[in-house]
Amino acid sequence: MKHNYFTLIFLLFSVLTFAQTHLYENPNFEAIAKDHKIIAVVPFKTSVSLRPRQMKEISKEQLEKMEMDEGENIQKAMYTWFLKREKRGTLLVKVQDPATTTALLRKENINYTNITDYTPRELAEILDVDAVISGTFETNQPMSEGASVALGLLVGFWGATNKAVINLSIHNRMDGELLINYNKAVRGSIGSSTDALINTLMRKASRRIAYTK
Repeated sequence: MKHNYFTLIFLLFSVLTFAQTHLYENPNFEAIAKDHKIIAVVPFKTSVSLRPRQMKEISKEQLEKMEMDEGENIQKAMYTWFLKREKRGTLLVKVQDPATTTALLRKENINYTNITDYTPRELAEILDVDAVISGTFETNQPMSEGASVALGLLVGFWGATNKAVINLSIHNRMDGELLINYNKAVRGSIGSSTDALINTLMRKASRRIAYTK
């Protein structure tokens, strides 16, 4: 009986974990990726949903700045993740440096605020890359350590758990086709590293991303 109880708990845990992860892979992704030489990561559009008490203590501008910083931190963390694979010799494409990505977008008057006005295909053409990685990030607290500490000092509140949902998509430049979409819910303590978030996200997704060996 006891054995059956623990088996049931394990199955329920597995179902809950699976329910928090959704992955779509284009059946032609691997074939399409063979022609790709360079990809780019753009800032993730971020929404930080603070508690009412916290919202009273910060301005709209401070919240917008916090969200922009989180989105750019995810971009940089994902670039770092790919860079590590490149150094290991397991990455099959080049990844555009975020500084270059930002500069090229700025020349077209594209920034964090209006980047969603452009399709992934348009962004890929502007950046002159074969595919573009974009996405959204929703959290109830800042994920990066600097932002979370700043929030704690500002409003005098430190949450125990960071709940977040990250949604990642890769689109092909040639036809704008969706190559992969990965949605994952994660938890972490306040100040959880953005790098740790990306490592958690990519742990499973990397098996399906045709850019890694």
